[in-house]
Amino acid sequence: MSEGNVQGVLLTGIFGVGKSTVAAEMAEMLEERQVRYAALDMDWLTWAYSADHDEGAEHRMMLINLSSVVANYLAAGIERFILARTIRTQGEMVSLRGALPFPLTSVRLTCPLPEIRRRASSDVTTARQADLREAADMIASAEGDGLEDLSIANEGPIATVASHILDRLGWL
Repeated sequence: MSEGNVQGVLLTGIFGVGKSTVAAEMAEMLEERQVRYAALDMDWLTWAYSADHDEGAEHRMMLINLSSVVANYLAAGIERFILARTIRTQGEMVSLRGALPFPLTSVRLTCPLPEIRRRASSDVTTARQADLREAADMIASAEGDGLEDLSIANEGPIATVASHILDRLGWL
């Protein structure tokens, strides 16, 4: 497999829209077809406390960690990358694409806020309540809108949404 055949998809959107869930379903579908893939919830590449309150520090750390992880997966022959993370600005999108040695298609998942609240209702932690407030603010301000190549409503069966994205990418 040559690196010229490697492709990636970024599932983006606000908290609770289902990025990680759809990524997991897409990964399962690729595995059933024996496609070499890696699925990465990029939030895990930034989950740390460094006391660095510099705006953009978290995103820069994610890019540093992502570069190392991607290099390892490429060395193992991975052909498809499924990435999940909220991207808020054009600068974040440009830097993400610049950090990857393969083309990246960005897919914004959308879902009405009442459905997001319903999905998150079983997780009543302080952090989740803050995430819900932030999601509402992002919807109100349209933060991150327009940065995607494709927008898909994440309503209905997860398998249908995942299959639709894989079809649109030409990965099935």
